[in-house]
Amino acid sequence: MSDVDRLFVRLKAEGRKGFLPFVTAGDPDLAFTARLLKRLEELGCSMAELGIPYSDPIADGPVIQASYQRALGKHLKWRSVVEMLEETKPHRSMPVVTMVSYAIMYRHGLERFVDEAQKAGVAGAIVPDLLVEESGPLAKICRDRDFSLIQLVTPTTPEERALRIADSSSGFLYFVSVTGITGERTELPEGLADRVQWLRGKTPLPICIGFGISRPEHVRLLAPVADGLIVGSAMVRLLAQHDTDGPDRVLERVDGLVKELMEPLSKAGG
Repeated sequence: MSDVDRLFVRLKAEGRKGFLPFVTAGDPDLAFTARLLKRLEELGCSMAELGIPYSDPIADGPVIQASYQRALGKHLKWRSVVEMLEETKPHRSMPVVTMVSYAIMYRHGLERFVDEAQKAGVAGAIVPDLLVEESGPLAKICRDRDFSLIQLVTPTTPEERALRIADSSSGFLYFVSVTGITGERTELPEGLADRVQWLRGKTPLPICIGFGISRPEHVRLLAPVADGLIVGSAMVRLLAQHDTDGPDRVLERVDGLVKELMEPLSKAGG
């Protein structure tokens, strides 16, 4: 059982929903990333998604793309991220999973990547560009090591394919709330809750919803049918203000955003 599995078992037993913020590794630098992860844990976040910057956008909207470019512009490397995570591991109890391109994992070596990540205290990986037809080798490596392999289902994924993705995944399923790229939105599509409810009846995996969640009303709408909610662009947007406003002010805004979105989540129940 991975740390991700244990988290959702505990949340279910406590009748709570997960809150999963996304942050970009190395934006503006890894020292701030370490400080931010610590603050998110102090705020009561369930898990953090740590984006590993990649030069070719997969499903990333302009806010996250810009964040990746800022980090890559400072020559961020996977090895540096691992070193930061290893250093902070003794002080971290909140699970961390990476959002990482399969191209990075493949180039690094699948087993080597997973072993390095796990040694640094990473509980799993979200791999948005991994086709289910090609997921077998990585899924086996992850199963053998109790390392969660989290894959994405979209609103346009055919039902049969969605079930295949669920079968090859572990930890939780990442349900993309909208068709398109990441980014904050004023409203979410009709029928989303029904689609998630259907999938929940077909798989024992927890389902977390992401893409476009940035307002309390989004949380109130989706929390009843989700096991957790993922907030990305709304969080990453705050990081862009680091150079002008400074780290303390950015962390204050992170506090405000997290508290605003967790408040309706805490009322959703199990």
